[in-house]
Amino acid sequence: MQPLNQVKFNGTITSGQGNGKKYLELPWVKRQIQEKLGYTAYPGTLNVKLLEKNTTQRKKLTGKKAIQICPAEGYCFGAIFKATINGLECAVVIPQIEGYPENILEVIAPLYLRGALKLKDKDQVAVTVFV
Repeated sequence: MQPLNQVKFNGTITSGQGNGKKYLELPWVKRQIQEKLGYTAYPGTLNVKLLEKNTTQRKKLTGKKAIQICPAEGYCFGAIFKATINGLECAVVIPQIEGYPENILEVIAPLYLRGALKLKDKDQVAVTVFV
């Protein structure tokens, strides 16, 4: 088996608008994440605002083979990449909508990452994404 390539992103924790929580609570999203990642995601995302140099690096994910969340009518596709933060299993979700900020990574996991890693807004983190 060929090893996965890794892309590291550095950024700071920032509060979101709560849309990730709403999305992750949709039954069809829950089911697909369970089927494709093997766990039920904590209902909420950890938002990482990328450092400026990493925003350009995020474009490296474009065109890479991602796990796809196939939407119900009226919703967008989501590209998912397996990842880790401080050794904890997680995944990065990139909503496939025009105008979505290129400097934000939305991270999901089977547990509450802010609590497990004792994170608060403006804390710095490194996210390793497997492509």
